[in-house]
Amino acid sequence: MVNQKAVTNQNTLIRQNIETFLSCDKPYQEADTVIFGAPFDSTTSYRPGARFGSRAMRAESYGLESYSPYQDKDLEDIAVFDGGDLELSIGRVDLALEAIETYTAQLLADGKRPVMLGGEHLVTLGAIRAAAKAYPELAVIHFDAHADLRQDYLGATLSHATVIRRVWDILGDGRIHQFGIRSGERSEFQWAASGRVNMHKFGLQGLEETIAALKGRPVYFTLDLDVLDPAVFPGTGTPEAGGLSFIELLQAILKLKDLRVVGADLVELSPIYDQSGVSTAVACKLLRELLLALS
Repeated sequence: MVNQKAVTNQNTLIRQNIETFLSCDKPYQEADTVIFGAPFDSTTSYRPGARFGSRAMRAESYGLESYSPYQDKDLEDIAVFDGGDLELSIGRVDLALEAIETYTAQLLADGKRPVMLGGEHLVTLGAIRAAAKAYPELAVIHFDAHADLRQDYLGATLSHATVIRRVWDILGDGRIHQFGIRSGERSEFQWAASGRVNMHKFGLQGLEETIAALKGRPVYFTLDLDVLDPAVFPGTGTPEAGGLSFIELLQAILKLKDLRVVGADLVELSPIYDQSGVSTAVACKLLRELLLALS
């Protein structure tokens, strides 16, 4: 719903409309979780447009109910604050990542759980830089069609194609758990197989065992929405055939309630590539379920 702040001016009621994601309009001081947008897609390697993802999700979220029949929970009953979109440098990747890290660090210092809406996948690096400083034992669960493990992409070490490799630079071996991976260079799969990361190709096999092993540890969850099959989710910059169904992904997200998730993100919605709006609706529903599962 639109958060309406009313002020009285000379006996005239003036309403300021502030658009938030569905029912995520609790005061910051009361919120356990803060969602915010990172509208950045300057390193996108194929089709740009993810910078419009968070804005589209807010606008289209009102096509959903705040109640989830999957979990018998309602967004109205949990404390989520929508911090809006960050203002990020388009031409300077380092400045954009620094702004995301600074904002995420403030949320963590205030005892909030950050949930970031992309934006391309590189934005995850800024959030994980902050989370790793706050939680030195941090582990990462990564759902994606793409490995994102390249050392560089066309000479650039900071790219949405290198983001998980840069996360490994921070965390080291054995702390990144990838699922749904079905695309990448041969060298990426060979590097993963050397024991650097725990890659589960093509689907979600091994997720329950991973969750059991990570219980009690701080976990950051990053969801690249192109892990979904493009028949379900065509609105992304790098669609990859052979992905998950909506129900498969939903069931996986619901299992995260057993983990200590200290931060999360949903990235790579490019709404302009799905004029039907279905991809945005899917992203909104997954965000609703994620917020409720973590509550």
